[in-house]
Amino acid sequence: MVEQTVVLIKPDGIQRNLVGEIISRFERKGFKIRALKLMRWSKKTAEQFYSVHKGKPFFKPLIAFMTSGPVVAMVLEAENAIDIVRKLIGELDPKKGIPGTIRGDYALDIRCNIVHGSDSPASANREMKVLFKPQELIKYD
Repeated sequence: MVEQTVVLIKPDGIQRNLVGEIISRFERKGFKIRALKLMRWSKKTAEQFYSVHKGKPFFKPLIAFMTSGPVVAMVLEAENAIDIVRKLIGELDPKKGIPGTIRGDYALDIRCNIVHGSDSPASANREMKVLFKPQELIKYD
């Protein structure tokens, strides 16, 4: 089934000049980029995006991290996009990271883990609505 998913390159990925490398991994895999933009998140945007984690001990540090620098946000599309993106990204904890995954190759710690990928169709839909207007999702062949 063709799916769309949100992928973020977090502030640490941008600071370490990994944007091109990360995007090229998805392109080489065959994903279509339906939307792409460089953003500086407000606290409100970060809180909306990560609202499912509100009240958890890591929520405030996560919001501070995600507002500390620019973020690249994109919508990728492919067959089984969510599952494939999650496999390409790798484990949240880089100590468990497998070489060849984005986090396995580049993440330094559990908070500075380079990228985010939607974990379900419902999450992808909610995240897209936070970050993109419908007209920003571009269809092409």
